[in-house]
Amino acid sequence: MFTGLIEEIGSLRRAVRQGEAMVLTVAADKVLEDVKLGDSIAVNGVCLTVISFGGDSFAVDVMPETYRHTNLSGLQPGAPVNLERAMRAGDRFGGHIVQGHVDGTGVIVRRQAEANAVVFTVKPSDEDLLRLAVPQGSVTLDGISLTIVSIDAAAGTLTVSIIPHTLRETALQYKRPGDTINIENDILGKYVARLLGRPEGSAAPVRFGGLTESKLREFGF
Repeated sequence: MFTGLIEEIGSLRRAVRQGEAMVLTVAADKVLEDVKLGDSIAVNGVCLTVISFGGDSFAVDVMPETYRHTNLSGLQPGAPVNLERAMRAGDRFGGHIVQGHVDGTGVIVRRQAEANAVVFTVKPSDEDLLRLAVPQGSVTLDGISLTIVSIDAAAGTLTVSIIPHTLRETALQYKRPGDTINIENDILGKYVARLLGRPEGSAAPVRFGGLTESKLREFGF
């Protein structure tokens, strides 16, 4: 589990691809302080397992499922990446519950300054990602715990506002319109959506809007 508070900006040193599988080598500093084989490190919000490490870098496997559903597949050597070690019991919980299980990607459609902040407008690639978003709720973008400012259902976008410290300390500073970003919705919303959207025992895909008047009556409401 992670908090969405980025510890440092790493740099992709090497990407060895074999079909839809990859081994990424990431240059880093802080996240290597107490690293061990098998540790979890979130790279752009994707929970990955350390398979080897040295004095200034670590390597992780990327399986096809992760390759297809995150922006890691598009990384090139030199690309900056957000890094966070798994949370330790007893640490301060400054962000929100982040699993490192990316739900999908989105495209940045607008970046604009607003006083001391920078506002990013993101269009998720899947409409279900937007349906799980709540204004003033939490969302994780490339591993960063952020608060949703607004949602434009007609345009299919969500907006977040970034303070100077967050922009300075994360790879979001390098993102521009047209760039792809990883999205992880709030875990609470995902559990509620599944419970309400899929009949018990059904193998049908999750769909929203499963709570109806008849269902409420059935349970005594």
